Amino acid sequence: MVFKVFNTLTKKIEVFKPIKDRKVNMFVCGITPYNFAHIGNLKTFTQFDIIAKYLRYKGFDLFYLQNVTDIDDKIINKSREEKLEALELAKKYEKIFHEHMDLLGIDSINKFARASEHIPEIIQQVQRLLDKGFAYITDDGIYFEVNKFGGYGKLSQQPLDQIKEGARVEVNENKKNPEDFVLWKKQKPDEPFWDAVFEADNKKIKIPGRPGWHIEDTAITEHFFGPQYDLHGGAVDLIFPHHEAEIAQQEASSGKIPFVKYWIHTAFLNINEEKMSKSLGNFFTLPEILDKGHKPKAIRYLFISVNYRQPMNFTFESLEYAQNAVDRINTFYNSLEKKSKKDNTKIPTLVNLLLGRFEEAMDNDLNSSEALSEVFIFIRKVNKLKLSENNVEMIRKAFKKLDSVLGILEEQYVKPPEYIEDLIEEREKARKSKDFSKADLIRKTIEDKGYILEDTDKGARVKKK
Repeated sequence: MVFKVFNTLTKKIEVFKPIKDRKVNMFVCGITPYNFAHIGNLKTFTQFDIIAKYLRYKGFDLFYLQNVTDIDDKIINKSREEKLEALELAKKYEKIFHEHMDLLGIDSINKFARASEHIPEIIQQVQRLLDKGFAYITDDGIYFEVNKFGGYGKLSQQPLDQIKEGARVEVNENKKNPEDFVLWKKQKPDEPFWDAVFEADNKKIKIPGRPGWHIEDTAITEHFFGPQYDLHGGAVDLIFPHHEAEIAQQEASSGKIPFVKYWIHTAFLNINEEKMSKSLGNFFTLPEILDKGHKPKAIRYLFISVNYRQPMNFTFESLEYAQNAVDRINTFYNSLEKKSKKDNTKIPTLVNLLLGRFEEAMDNDLNSSEALSEVFIFIRKVNKLKLSENNVEMIRKAFKKLDSVLGILEEQYVKPPEYIEDLIEEREKARKSKDFSKADLIRKTIEDKGYILEDTDKGARVKKK
């Protein structure tokens, strides 16, 4: 089966062919760590986690890179509130962000690259843009001159005259044109800065300052991937101006087109049919949702239950539905047991059908909602059948394969530590000798140690508490 994806650049669903064999370099715009990430951010990162894992499932050799914008106006303003250095504040919230990513099972990223650790590369790229005549120096920094780059607007498909019209709301007397964007911001009092020397008109000019928003991404990706790579992702609201600016910077500085072969964008997350915003009081972070008793795997399931290009409406009712779906899948998976000595010959066919239809859905522009529906179709069919030990093993193996992408399984029964096994054996002896008070006391001891026993006709099964 051939993997196809919608390319924002061409506005078409295309067969995915990396630039070099099976090697895929993928970059997704990361966080600006000045507060807790909201669930809109986490939806995007969960959906790109699925995309990354499916690329690996298909046998692609993927390197997944995210940036961390750890120097920004929002960080500077928040650092003043919390009385911390800007980079210290950024590291504080970046650490929390990684904890939240771990909770949601987002673990496919190879490298997080902080902007502050790539200042030399940023300065070098700005200098190349100056050398090639795409940038100019002003009293407050260095700007990219948009009308010098003929391809500006090709990702968002906005004509330059429309972009100019929209840019007129931004007043900055230092810029040649309203639509021009900043590459390097000159140092302001009491703000973090880096020393930088630029050359223009055969003169060296010291401009201590910090990067603009767009330049860090292209400097970082050029450092890791070179001037061209396979796949760039982000939320749909980044198409313009952020990703448009990235294309202009990189293609202008390197002269190589296209900068990125495939652009993938995730749709908006709404809350109760309204756009998420602090002013409407519908702005949720992960801790706020977890504090209401909802579980991380239900949140993850909700985010992948809708195709990444389809807008999602978040409600707590939908989260309850997601929890029920996760419970149903896990109950099926963990309740699989041998009920027949004879292999059921239908199982290999059903398993192959499940894997085939799962891949068919995911190959069709990562249709995760259809892929999940195939899992439930399989469950309904298998629940009517008696299984052998071989059947159980085959199903469990197939579900683990799918879960390498989905990340929603929870192994219910575990092999306990040796000291717990000793207690279980001691309890079994007490039960056989009808010393039920001792058996109950041992069960309570085992529960205090973090394990729960389930008695079956084949002996006790152990779950983590």
